[in-house]
Amino acid sequence: MTPYETARNLVQLLLKGEQTPPPELIREKVRMALSMLGGQGLAEGVEEEVLIRDLETLYSIWMAQGTILEDKQDHISWLPDQKAEINWDFWDRYRRYLEEEKGWSPATVDRLEQLTDSILERLEEPQRPGDWSRRGMVVGQVQSGKTSNYTGLICKAVDAGYKLIIVLAGLHNSLRSQTQLRLDEGFLGWDSQNNRAFDTGNRFIGAGLIPTGKQLRALPVTSSAEKGDFSKKIADQCGAAPGGADPILMIVKKNKTVLNNLVKWASNWANADPQLGRKVVRNSPLLIIDDEADNASVNTKEVRLDDTGIPREEQEATAINKLIRQLLHSFEKTAYVGYTATPFANIFIHPQVRTSEHGEDLFPRHFIVNLPAPSNYVGPVQVFGLDSDSAVDLESVSGLDIVRIVEDQDEWMPTGHKKEHVPPYLPTSLKEAIRAFILSCAVRFWRGQTTAHNSMLVHVTRFTAVQELVNQLVKDELTSLQRRLRYSEGSTLNQILSEFEYLWNNDFIPTSRAIAGTDLQPAVPIPAWDDISPLLHQVAARIQVKKINGTAKDILDYWGSPNGLNVIAIGGDKLSRGLTLEGLSVSYYLRASKMYDTLMQMGRWFGYRPGYLDLCRLYTTDELVEWYQHITVASEELRKEFDYMANMSATPEEFGLKVRTHPSGLIITGANKMRNGTVMQLSFAGTISETYLFYKDEDIIHRNLKATEDLISGLGMYSIEKNNFIWKQVSGNKIVNFLKNYQSHPNARLANTRSLVDYIQAQLKQNELVSWTIALISKNKADNKHTIAGLEVGLVYRKNDADPSLSEYRLPKSRLLNPPDEMLDFSPSAQEEIINITRERRQEAGKPESKSKTPDGKIIREKRNPRNGLLLLYPLDPKAINAEIPIIGFGISFPSSNSARFVEYKVNNVYWEQEFLDSYED
Repeated sequence: MTPYETARNLVQLLLKGEQTPPPELIREKVRMALSMLGGQGLAEGVEEEVLIRDLETLYSIWMAQGTILEDKQDHISWLPDQKAEINWDFWDRYRRYLEEEKGWSPATVDRLEQLTDSILERLEEPQRPGDWSRRGMVVGQVQSGKTSNYTGLICKAVDAGYKLIIVLAGLHNSLRSQTQLRLDEGFLGWDSQNNRAFDTGNRFIGAGLIPTGKQLRALPVTSSAEKGDFSKKIADQCGAAPGGADPILMIVKKNKTVLNNLVKWASNWANADPQLGRKVVRNSPLLIIDDEADNASVNTKEVRLDDTGIPREEQEATAINKLIRQLLHSFEKTAYVGYTATPFANIFIHPQVRTSEHGEDLFPRHFIVNLPAPSNYVGPVQVFGLDSDSAVDLESVSGLDIVRIVEDQDEWMPTGHKKEHVPPYLPTSLKEAIRAFILSCAVRFWRGQTTAHNSMLVHVTRFTAVQELVNQLVKDELTSLQRRLRYSEGSTLNQILSEFEYLWNNDFIPTSRAIAGTDLQPAVPIPAWDDISPLLHQVAARIQVKKINGTAKDILDYWGSPNGLNVIAIGGDKLSRGLTLEGLSVSYYLRASKMYDTLMQMGRWFGYRPGYLDLCRLYTTDELVEWYQHITVASEELRKEFDYMANMSATPEEFGLKVRTHPSGLIITGANKMRNGTVMQLSFAGTISETYLFYKDEDIIHRNLKATEDLISGLGMYSIEKNNFIWKQVSGNKIVNFLKNYQSHPNARLANTRSLVDYIQAQLKQNELVSWTIALISKNKADNKHTIAGLEVGLVYRKNDADPSLSEYRLPKSRLLNPPDEMLDFSPSAQEEIINITRERRQEAGKPESKSKTPDGKIIREKRNPRNGLLLLYPLDPKAINAEIPIIGFGISFPSSNSARFVEYKVNNVYWEQEFLDSYED
């Protein structure tokens, strides 16, 4: 432990019991601690102001409550009654480890305790008699601390009586090894690579160094060695027996051979159960943690249905999915919890699939927990920003100034290149990124982070042969920089230093000034160029280049580098999912994927960057930035919908996945994972449907205008409110006829007129949506006007956000509606009530107070009577696309409904399979 860590831990000890200590108390305790340590010569090099600033940051971190969808059927509540009776030995030690060794604030650890309690509570009590099985999922942000969460859950599960813990940790040895090491530190307490049996002579690490006054025993059948995966031979040698005195821990790859051996091992301990009609392992409650549960675990075989739409009794399954289910099916008492940041594929698992051989599929039928990210988490919203969208209650967030657009990659690494491609040189942008990484290392060193790990990611191709060539080019460039910084003199040295100084003055100085002092990074010292330039040779000399893929022998041995590993990691898929790059500051990313989950998982630059966020850079293309921005909206909308349904006490099976379809072909997840989404059941209840994408074709524009005029001509008397023409108590059949005559753009999927007609007709049979308000929007001070069905209307201008060369007209931010228009048919008092409820919910969610009178669309739809719908007609100014007549857009506000009928929503998987499925080499 360094003097700084010793001082920090002592201050935290002096502040014990203080959740949010005021700055003056922190300063007082820091001075007290430094005085105590200084008298013993243990405070050398510890700067008082740096320590104060770091502790102020630590105690300002907060985390919201998680939200939960659950199905309580067949579940017996147990934890509240038994919590006081359980000896929480592993958990108490892990808690102390997080506070005393990892420097977590008490408030953050308290929230982790609450969250893990809420998950454990939804598993069964391990001693519950009989046969039982639980399926759940925990959703967190990419790189946000899911491993810490399931480490805490494992500690508590073992304390409560679960006897066998199996963690499914990715597809590669490197990720499995990294996961094992983290559980060695957090749960086991010693290095499993040296010894698999508890022994007082073990090399204790992590939580094992926390004095507890007792021996906490567990048996690791796997180890943190690169080849320490499950082996039946080693399990037998260890004396691993389900239901024994000591709990068993296994960290295994999602590998067919490994899982098959694990199933065979389990079957050796199984006994016939006449009631279940199969052999099962008794008296050994099993908990499976599936890390990255959307990767490889999901069955991508097509589900076969009978004539009534119910899955047939026997189904095919992919190898990994089949073996995970078979393993669960081999035990009498089981709990399965999938962890993922991208749950799209998991929600598409058919909830009713069950076979006699493998048991039920992995759909999280019993609970889904939405983990909140701490306030210091740097995720997609913070990196890429977020446009406001009142339809789903999204607020505008400005992205951080850390993204650098790459424009010189086409010749060097063209899109769609083959494995034979030979990159001829390093592009200027990658050379700059390497220099930025050296500067980042230098500043961290200057700030006192001398033993911190520093990583740079280069991810530009999936082909290992091309990665090898990139690896050599980067090595050559780094070697040249190292040599020039060390041996150059005079004008030669001045030239290389001037390159760094230019980047420093024009990039690092303004970015650090913009980021330092914000909520994500409190004020940090910003060095002058003269402070940094003497350190460049020293930090550059420490940097290594490592190729990390399936064919390379290089490893990222952070744990074995106590003085800090400084590395440029070059790879592809092996780096893109699950594997943590410690101290990642610079990322150079060109790899294109058109799948939500793959793109988000490739974002290794998300996470926590204490004291060096201002030094982080992401070099990527403007196209990828645009895709990430869209995915960010889709993910945030998914979380909003999740929270909304949790408030409605919905179950996981009732959770309707609502992910925006990207107009340029970006898709939710792999087409094979979406097989069960070929025919989706969609309800429009409580939603807003609006056209934001239109044809430019003059004939279609004319037909849609005529459909609008035909509708209005048959409506009769109207009123004028705020310059808009309003008709009330319009028959639902008139809305249906209008939609049948209106031609929507096929890529504006949630405004698909055929689906809308099906839904409205279904609701009419339920005596809902029978009476509508229609509003023809007319702008008061419009630049242009047009006569529609005899009414002079002020046209609404919306610019075209699509490339002018395309045959489509796309509205900015995919929005047509002006949010307050959605409550045009409410009385002034009802409108005021909606705005007040919007403010109250903001306050309950911990959001800053806003003077805006923009309503929350969901609240409007909650207040809307199920019998009443609202159709808003927007005549758009044709000058936006140089047309002759107005383009008619529409928005429909649907009320919430307890009896809403579902309509089929079809997708074309054949097209997706042809366009988007890759065969990865890495």
